Amino acid sequence: MTAIRLLLADDHPVVRAGLRALLETEPDFSVVADVATPDEAVELAARLAVDVVLMDLQFAGRMLGARATAAITSRDGAPRVLVLTTYDTDADILAAIEAGATGYLLKDAPPEELAAAVRTAAAGRSALAPAVALRLMDRVREPSTALSRRETEVLQLVAEGLSNDQISKRLFLSQATVKSHLAHIYTKLGVDSRTAAVATATAQGIIRR
Repeated sequence: MTAIRLLLADDHPVVRAGLRALLETEPDFSVVADVATPDEAVELAARLAVDVVLMDLQFAGRMLGARATAAITSRDGAPRVLVLTTYDTDADILAAIEAGATGYLLKDAPPEELAAAVRTAAAGRSALAPAVALRLMDRVREPSTALSRRETEVLQLVAEGLSNDQISKRLFLSQATVKSHLAHIYTKLGVDSRTAAVATATAQGIIRR
């Protein structure tokens, strides 16, 4: 039996140690490396012959996992990336999937679910936590009321306290485009202010605070 070669990327040493200990109990898994930064993950994913990268989304307080996922999956013959995180908002899920993640699992998943997801990802099939799959299905069922990827990104930055000018510079958009996105957001959420939009989106799990 050829072992599935794994790379773990998480900035918490205890989490990495726990994941390594758990995954190495599976006879068909081999953890070849674990790293604390997204840059190390990108480098080793290219250098080592790994099959699946287990990627956290947040590193040192910054949401850099999706960017690292995009860098890894953009190469020919790239390993699969299985996001393993505590975040389940639309903003995080969409960013990871758009970046090329094969799967998205939450850290409170049972060990057997994690092992199954790794095998599914290694086989090139989608591996989504049930709650994540449900959120994506809801978006498909109600596309007219679901925020787009860009609208979600704009609203996340609003929640972080950025002004329209700051958002336009961060996302390389004109201020008119930012205002247009906000108008669409208000309509879809049934609100009439930035504060109400953030509160409603947070309550619905669209963005994080």
